[in-house]
Amino acid sequence: MQDGGAEVAEDPRPEMPYLDLALLEARSRELLPEPVYDYYAGGAETETTMREATEAWRAWRLRPRVLRGITTAQLGTELLGAPVRAPIGIAPWAYQAMAHPDGELATARAAAATGALMTVSTSANNSLEEVAAAAPGSPQWFQLYRLHSERHTDDLARRAGDAGYRALVLTVDVPVLGRRRRDMEHDFVHRAGVRMANRPPEGEEPTLDGLATATWTFDEIARFGELSGLPVVVKGVLRGDDAVSCVQAGAAAVWVTTHGGRQADPAVSSAYALPEVVDAVGDDVKVYVDGGIRSGSDALTALALGADAVFLGRPIAWGLTTGGERGVAGVLDGLTEELAHAMVMCGLPDVRSVPRDTVTPAR
Repeated sequence: MQDGGAEVAEDPRPEMPYLDLALLEARSRELLPEPVYDYYAGGAETETTMREATEAWRAWRLRPRVLRGITTAQLGTELLGAPVRAPIGIAPWAYQAMAHPDGELATARAAAATGALMTVSTSANNSLEEVAAAAPGSPQWFQLYRLHSERHTDDLARRAGDAGYRALVLTVDVPVLGRRRRDMEHDFVHRAGVRMANRPPEGEEPTLDGLATATWTFDEIARFGELSGLPVVVKGVLRGDDAVSCVQAGAAAVWVTTHGGRQADPAVSSAYALPEVVDAVGDDVKVYVDGGIRSGSDALTALALGADAVFLGRPIAWGLTTGGERGVAGVLDGLTEELAHAMVMCGLPDVRSVPRDTVTPAR
């Protein structure tokens, strides 16, 4: 072990001509202490939402177009004005130094090297300024929790704007923490010696009981936009009516997610919630999605259902655990290659215009 993290393999994809996420997870399970693996891999309550996430994408079927003369596909796009190589980004996930000693710094460098956008968690082991400095010029968003005092949370929003982040991602599906049974079984706490860089000074952090009475409302969207000077993405939306209310309150985009199945359970899968949200907000509002994306065809299905980009959580964790910066880059490259292949197979030239009739429910 190194500083509480996993030993690192030389190459995240040895002897494999393709990306095998199941193998990466299996290797991660071998490398990580059991409580750490379960923290990354586990969900809430019965873990129904988590288990169904990928299955929900596979409940759709592609409808390829033929004789279109397509041999390559344009993958480049923009996320709130930031150019990216492909519509595949990194979702926020906490405590990355438990997976690899370089933590979020390695993830940031891999995102920069592969032209991807990284969303940095409030619960990072490196400060938001350190992560920004690790990949200068690479687009990053900062994810904001209401897990600290109001004063400290407001300060994090201002610091994100000052540090050059491109958007503020309000995570709104945590009025209280989900009941994560694996963590409860292990009495999980972050590992000794692992730094919690964005937390307030000792004594200023409220208790969980206090947090239960200090949740956000729609009014916070515009307020945090003003504090940070950044566009606000609201993350944690699973209903069309909530999405409309977020936009009316000033959100620049909404993010469909079940929080990795770590909050409400059983909750509707992202794949089923996405079309309702897209239809509710219309073509002028950007919609992002995560939850169970494990292949290029999953990503293509999400784009066909109206997402402007997909984000990866656990696959990035397994890449970081098994290969550090190279491992994260390998996951991003692998999913990007798969998406490009699926686009060509379906006769689609550009990720920015994937028609809804590219997919149909499985019969």
